[in-house]
Amino acid sequence: MLKYHLLRIYKRGITTMKDEKMSAYGYIKQTICIIVASVVIAFNIKTFVQAGGLIPGGFTGIAILTQEIMLKFFNVHIPYTPINLVLNAFPIILGLKFIGKKFIAFSCLAIVVSSILVDLIPAHPLTYDLLLISIFGGIVSGAAISLCLSAGASSGGANIIAIYFSEKYGIDTFGYVLFANAVLLAVAGFIFGWEKALYSIIFQFTSTEMIHMCYRRYQQNTLLIITDMPVEVAEMISKCARHGSTAFAGMGTYEKKERTMIYSVVGSDEVKTIIPAIKAIDDKAFINVIKTDSLVGRFYYKPHS
Repeated sequence: MLKYHLLRIYKRGITTMKDEKMSAYGYIKQTICIIVASVVIAFNIKTFVQAGGLIPGGFTGIAILTQEIMLKFFNVHIPYTPINLVLNAFPIILGLKFIGKKFIAFSCLAIVVSSILVDLIPAHPLTYDLLLISIFGGIVSGAAISLCLSAGASSGGANIIAIYFSEKYGIDTFGYVLFANAVLLAVAGFIFGWEKALYSIIFQFTSTEMIHMCYRRYQQNTLLIITDMPVEVAEMISKCARHGSTAFAGMGTYEKKERTMIYSVVGSDEVKTIIPAIKAIDDKAFINVIKTDSLVGRFYYKPHS
């Protein structure tokens, strides 16, 4: 009996050590991804944004606009870092209260690193073509922000606020951020000229579309699954993604056999995991994936820690 208990304690210790090792590896991977994303964000500002004289959306745009106003009207250059850190104070407090401490801690890392690098990296324009700057700058911006979000953090500012409303209402609010930025760009256009403001809208639109393409946490897909193993498939969906499902009895008109259809709504980012798992259970399953435009009712989102 004593030997049995000692063996259980030993196995539990080995499992705990493995979990801690995996957790440490996860933190290191997250940190590296966030630092890489922060470097790309800073590089994008110095290479594309400043080269084209653009005003990007969000709090980054407010910080750059503040710099430009102080320089134009008061001939005073204020570093980017203190302005951006002050502007992000409110979103950080909001995130700590409603999103998660770990998420905000990593977000603070992204905000601080990207802000400091914007002041340290020398400007090195790749092109002065405003259309190319607007499009490719927006692509780079959206890709960097998506990498940051996928790593469990935010680049700060408006993105934290967008995540708060997305969590609260269960919808993708990043598109609404584009409309909110219209006010900021209108101010920039009034002060510095409408041409740069219009190109800034192209930049912001491209960035937002890139985020929609790469980050799908708040987008859903409907799964219609015809299978001979409905119990196993339903259990897998529940265990893998923590989403419920509904089974419908029917008849296949081709083989004239009774079939079962499993109906479930899952996150778009979960589809790539669930479909192979379904095929592993029933390789003859027929799966229809439908984009879900809107959803009313309870839907499980993995919480930000």
